[in-house]
Amino acid sequence: MDDILSQAKKVAEQAEVFQATTQTTPVRFEANRLKQIQTKESTTTALRLVKNGRIGFAQVNGFVKPKELVNMALETCIFGAEARFDFPANQAYPSVQIFDPQVDRLAIEDMVQIGQQMVDALIKHTPELVCEASVSKGITSVHIANSQGSKAVYQKSFFNLSLEGVLVRNDDMLFVGDSQSSCHPIRNSETIVAEVTRQLELASVNAHISTRPMPVIFTPLGVASTLLSPLIAAFNGKTVLEGASPLKDKIGKQVFDKSFSLWDDAILPYQVSSHPCDDEGVPGQCTPLAESGVISSFYYDLQTAALAGKHSTGNGTRAGGLPTPSPSSLVVNQGNVSYEDMVKDIKEGLVIDLLMGAEQGNILNGDFSGNVLLGYKVERGKVTGRVKNTMVSGNAFDVLKKLGGIGKDARWVGGFLYTPHLYCLELSVATKEG
Repeated sequence: MDDILSQAKKVAEQAEVFQATTQTTPVRFEANRLKQIQTKESTTTALRLVKNGRIGFAQVNGFVKPKELVNMALETCIFGAEARFDFPANQAYPSVQIFDPQVDRLAIEDMVQIGQQMVDALIKHTPELVCEASVSKGITSVHIANSQGSKAVYQKSFFNLSLEGVLVRNDDMLFVGDSQSSCHPIRNSETIVAEVTRQLELASVNAHISTRPMPVIFTPLGVASTLLSPLIAAFNGKTVLEGASPLKDKIGKQVFDKSFSLWDDAILPYQVSSHPCDDEGVPGQCTPLAESGVISSFYYDLQTAALAGKHSTGNGTRAGGLPTPSPSSLVVNQGNVSYEDMVKDIKEGLVIDLLMGAEQGNILNGDFSGNVLLGYKVERGKVTGRVKNTMVSGNAFDVLKKLGGIGKDARWVGGFLYTPHLYCLELSVATKEG
């Protein structure tokens, strides 16, 4: 890294080197049996520089000679965007707990046992179920250095459990599943098994539902599959800068229900999306996005923030190319209504665990429309069974503008969203049966 930076500084006004090495060990189960155990390591090195005011960029996997990488980046400068930012100077980073050495020490045999226990528990509950499961661990080492004298070095451990099941009965297919992630090893799979078992039990009976607008409860899984994508797009500083976000002129204005707050938090301990700095060396922070329904901020990387006349919020993320704004951990505030009380309040309605195809709507406008892959009917204050051949459609911002309640209890979904249940007072529901 030092050789790359040293050579880049000789030919460019500014330069930055980013290097990440990741070692992962996934243990996979398919069709209820152990399928694969594999350990792999990968290294990515990226050079970003500014020459004659324009951005050059090159990225390679594996070994590369410093001079070759510098030349590759230089060749792209004439086509690069105008650099409106300076790389950050040397600074202090927050102390964020994201590394647990016990992850690396956990034996593969123990990982196999955890996966087998998850599968066995579901098969015991529903013998016809065909399961897929994975237990994976890994460590990522990140090094960032730039011509301004800034250096950042950190290690992150991660551990993931996922469990899915498919139940086929005649022409009926039921999909269930859940996952957990942490920077700690997850030795106890009871929580994930309990969640998938809950889904199986609620779906054990089919129920007919009407075609009409009705109340809908989004579980945390339902929030992630329905409302998350429009929110990520709307608060993205780049989308705002381009004028495509419906929130572009809403800073300081009441947009959502007063009970709803949302923030991006990169410094939560032992969360897989946390970090002391982003991929541009900007310190991680907690950024309020909406407070009591009022829009308070957007999230930015260096270039987007400079173009918007703002400061980076530490959300510059690399996904195979130049950094772009991306959230770390999104957190929705907890409310004061229990899930049970939400259900009791409904004469006829729907609980959504998983919506399929929601992202096919106009995400930038907040629209969603999709099939309820996993959802349950509520009738006279009780969950009566699983719905089939059912679609819902609506607008995420309309849903969040007037909520019937926010749940007391919250959970992590996918390692990047912490949310409780959200109670929507009315949503369009349609079924084939009508």
